[in-house]
Amino acid sequence: YMVAMITDTGGVNDQSFNQSAWEGLQKLHADTGMRVNYIESKQMSDFVTNLDVLSDAGAKLLWAIGYTTVDAVTEAAAVNPELNYAVVDNAFDEPMDNVTGVTFRAQESSFMVGYIAAAVTKSGKVGFIGGITNAVIQQFQYGYMAGVAYGAKKLGKTVEVSSQYAESFSDAAKGKAIANKMFSDGCDVIYHAAGNTGQGMIEAAKEAGKWAIGVDRDQAYLAPDNVLTSALKLVSAGVEKLSRAYMNGEKIGGQNVSYGLADGAVGIPEEHPNYSDEIYNAAVDAGKQISAGTITPPSTEEEYNSYLA
Repeated sequence: YMVAMITDTGGVNDQSFNQSAWEGLQKLHADTGMRVNYIESKQMSDFVTNLDVLSDAGAKLLWAIGYTTVDAVTEAAAVNPELNYAVVDNAFDEPMDNVTGVTFRAQESSFMVGYIAAAVTKSGKVGFIGGITNAVIQQFQYGYMAGVAYGAKKLGKTVEVSSQYAESFSDAAKGKAIANKMFSDGCDVIYHAAGNTGQGMIEAAKEAGKWAIGVDRDQAYLAPDNVLTSALKLVSAGVEKLSRAYMNGEKIGGQNVSYGLADGAVGIPEEHPNYSDEIYNAAVDAGKQISAGTITPPSTEEEYNSYLA
């Protein structure tokens, strides 16, 4: 049998989660010999058909990338109770018996980059730009804000955070405009969790000679002199981990799983040419405390307020 995936409409070379998920399956194949496959979905109406094509080809565990695939997976899983399905970036209210929701604790890597922002800022003002306001993006926002607060306290500084949502993941011009306003208001570091909107922020940082913090992948290649670090979300690690559990005969359906620093599924790049070893080591140390459970980064406004208290 095999483990296979359908992409969302971003395609398999999206420099983001589809690509990362496929890298996870390729690694699974290299390490275990498991047959793996993928189908690209051109539009949302392809999702169910593509899942059917893969199950006809022998897939027993089917991955679907992104919350836009949820309806299709629910439909396919109801018809094929003997198959297993997993959705990246979605937690189900009540997962079906043969479906697994897979999320990532983005607040953990966001906390680490928040510490770095607090350590690096000279103006005492840093920013956050979100894509669309939702629970997933708020993990990034509040984890970051908590990391900034943690860093400021540790370093005896006062650092304020400006946050704004663009309400789009694909509007680079809007991302650039929001960033330019933040930079002119005195921010010298901005973190984004805004997809292509955030590329506009990175462009603005380049033009203004300020710092940008990337997201999901190491985004240093977009502006090597201005990207300070990135909060990594390694979908590949989650895909590989759950697939291995399935191959080992563990029951994976009927639940939501979340992967974080302790699973090697989030983190920051080791390369840090734009800031000191001392700051990097302190951020890594904060990460170790998160993995050990001595620091619990918040993922909602409510948790953030009690974190500060």
